[in-house]
Amino acid sequence: MANQKKQILIVDDTPANIDTLLAVLGDEYDLRIAIDGEMALHSLQQDELPDLILLDIMMPGMDGYEVCKRLKSSVRTRGIGIIFLTALSESSEQEKGLSLGAEDYITKPFDPAIIRARVRTQLELKRYRDHLEEQVVLRTEALAHAQEATIASMAIMAEYRDPETGGHIQRTKSYVRALAAALREEDSLLLTDKQQELLFQAAPLHDIGKVAIPDAILLKPVRLTAEEFSIMEKHTLFGSEAIRRTETIYGQNELLCVAAEIAEFHHEKWDGSGYPHGRKGRAIPICARLMTIADVYDALISKRPYKEALSHEEAVKTILEGDGYTSPEHFDPQVLTCFEQIHLQFHQIALEFAD
Repeated sequence: MANQKKQILIVDDTPANIDTLLAVLGDEYDLRIAIDGEMALHSLQQDELPDLILLDIMMPGMDGYEVCKRLKSSVRTRGIGIIFLTALSESSEQEKGLSLGAEDYITKPFDPAIIRARVRTQLELKRYRDHLEEQVVLRTEALAHAQEATIASMAIMAEYRDPETGGHIQRTKSYVRALAAALREEDSLLLTDKQQELLFQAAPLHDIGKVAIPDAILLKPVRLTAEEFSIMEKHTLFGSEAIRRTETIYGQNELLCVAAEIAEFHHEKWDGSGYPHGRKGRAIPICARLMTIADVYDALISKRPYKEALSHEEAVKTILEGDGYTSPEHFDPQVLTCFEQIHLQFHQIALEFAD
């Protein structure tokens, strides 16, 4: 609320000092009192955070320096401005407090005009910092939305070249998110929250290289010859090259880096029988190992000119047991176990984004 009074926490063990500050600041601000460091820290953990803290240095038990140190080391309280209240005028003492993160000093005995001016200055600085932080958040969100929209547009371009897979992009990126979440539950060290989100955003570009494959091969209504398939395999390299060339123009980007890895390696297989490099085991990036199962499952449940779509149950059985073309040895065993545990989520995703 625009007219709401700013909150200030006064931490001082001397009643006379508290009375003076109440008299000087009470009409303009909402004041809270703590008479020692422990009480102040407890209040800050339990109550709404103040906009500013006036902190006495010389207090029994925990002194102001220690209180300041703890506040600045906590994510919850490090952003609160601190003005030290002290009778210590030596520059070394002031330097110590400022080095701990305090914003300013007010020396005793108090001068009401100085108190008002310095409090007003720190609160104005806080208002400015808060405004800047809000603008950074808004700009970051806008950039993220623009980036996601650009990736979606690039993915749709690839999809136009392959009209049989209308919902393929939405399904595969959702499969990858579900697998990543399951893998995170099994081994929290494998993926961070940020990595999971990058996977979800980058997954739509896994087949972007198909735009460079000739229509005669990409749209052929029957199975490809060995020679044609060797050309089709190159879509992995075309895709990663296009994404990495984008990085050379606009600079390195975490999302594009993940997208390039997915594009290049999502047809590699755990046993080394995949393409384009024949990588094996953990030499294949984890993002590509997740996409491999997502891509295979979606191919199995999708109708093609040269094959009928399998049911969900048939697709799961094929991945877990093999069928001559697909084998369990093609997949990271840990990821395969996660797929077995959550395959019903895949089925729900397939229904939600059906062609």
